[in-house]
Amino acid sequence: MKNVEKKREHEKKVVTTMICLYCRGNHGTKKPCLECEELIKYACFRTDKCPRMATKTFCSQCPSKCYKPDMMDRITKVMRYSGPRLMLHHPIMVMKHMFVK
Repeated sequence: MKNVEKKREHEKKVVTTMICLYCRGNHGTKKPCLECEELIKYACFRTDKCPRMATKTFCSQCPSKCYKPDMMDRITKVMRYSGPRLMLHHPIMVMKHMFVK
């Protein structure tokens, strides 16, 4: 069970970092704007409630969709922007995220 909590915390750290990277690049702020802060809170809440954390890989491959459609659109936009850039900014985090799954 401890490994699941560790995985959950890592997942929240990765999504928060991706949203912050997106916000910096698209909204021009050093800290997340209110809109992005709302998305961070929502993503962390959904991660805390994920029933498949022990066995899931990536949310996009999970059979149960936890996000509301509007939030799914927002997080998809963030992932498309931040995914390729994250490797440049946080390569160790990306490698860990790819192999911890």
